[in-house]
Amino acid sequence: MKAPLNFARYLPIAQRFLKRGRLPALLLAVTRKSGGGARSLASIRGDLSLLQELCVAWWRGSYRAINPQALVAIVAGLIYFVSPVDAIPDFIPGLGLVDDLAVLAWVMKTWGGELEAFRTWRDAQDRETREAIAKLPVAERVS
Repeated sequence: MKAPLNFARYLPIAQRFLKRGRLPALLLAVTRKSGGGARSLASIRGDLSLLQELCVAWWRGSYRAINPQALVAIVAGLIYFVSPVDAIPDFIPGLGLVDDLAVLAWVMKTWGGELEAFRTWRDAQDRETREAIAKLPVAERVS
């Protein structure tokens, strides 16, 4: 399956986010956007949670068994999701989230094996670990 339009330009941005320690800020932005009560996001909140939990587990060093390309694609998909100006700008009522949902669906399908491996790992962890990865890290200013 071919990557969505304009998605490739988000890959180097994702690499910079990871390299510069900006992942917590991104995860908080995803939470803000997805928690806005939009009914169109209700169907993907579980998928967004899974992507966020994987990123938190990676960030905290608990889970590193992920293909580096998958991690970059997941982060790029989350950046695309929070970006208000992408293929279809978010401020266009009724259409603004269509491309965001398409990108997230592509990420879920393309990297489904990696996500399933993470889900299996997560579900095998003790309660304390599961709670820790469900909790977002605090975004810190990085100079």
